[in-house]
Amino acid sequence: MKICGFQKTTLLDYPGHLAASIFTGGCNFRCPFCHNSELLPGDVPAAFPEEEVLAYLQKRRHILEGVCITGGEPTLQPDLETFLRKIRALGYRIKLDTNGYQPQVLETLLAEKLVDYAAMDIKNSPGRYGETVGIRNLSLRPIEESIALLKRSEIPWEFRTTVVRELHQAEDFKEIGPWISGAPAYFLQNYVDSRQVLCPGFTSYSKSELLTFLELVRPFVKTAALRGID
Repeated sequence: MKICGFQKTTLLDYPGHLAASIFTGGCNFRCPFCHNSELLPGDVPAAFPEEEVLAYLQKRRHILEGVCITGGEPTLQPDLETFLRKIRALGYRIKLDTNGYQPQVLETLLAEKLVDYAAMDIKNSPGRYGETVGIRNLSLRPIEESIALLKRSEIPWEFRTTVVRELHQAEDFKEIGPWISGAPAYFLQNYVDSRQVLCPGFTSYSKSELLTFLELVRPFVKTAALRGID
């Protein structure tokens, strides 16, 4: 596993569980607002040996409850399934963060019961997806396959969207709602500019504006809320 970041304790990344977060390297998207831009290149070097991370998890297994696998895009890692089995053997619950563009990997992990909670990004409305992820002529079929997989799954899962003023408008959320209809949970996260963003200079919405967008999706999902916003 190419582990490029390791947060030893988090109360935020895995809902309801004290967890550790593992950040993998490499991503198949180039979202201009990505705040983990240093993890995007496929040749980004690993920063933490797998054995070191597993040894820490072994030592903390009676304190930590879960492990969040995020990135980058974890499903690009060829040995992800093997790594998750090692974590599972230590007795941990596993949360997977994904952009949903590797549905065949997601399907395998769900079938093998190696994921206890999944969080999938919904980058934008279908018509603006390619623009939002930085890839022209992007096929939406993998995204739609992953949406369908999660809807059929038996684990808790969520969709989430990072909202950027320059990329998201009310019309987009009018389309997102029907697209993800039936989801158990949908969260809006506000864009935050920083030096780590792939293309700095984007701007965020106000809380009241985000709440307006949320109301456009709420009729289609069980739970809709803002995340990380006071």
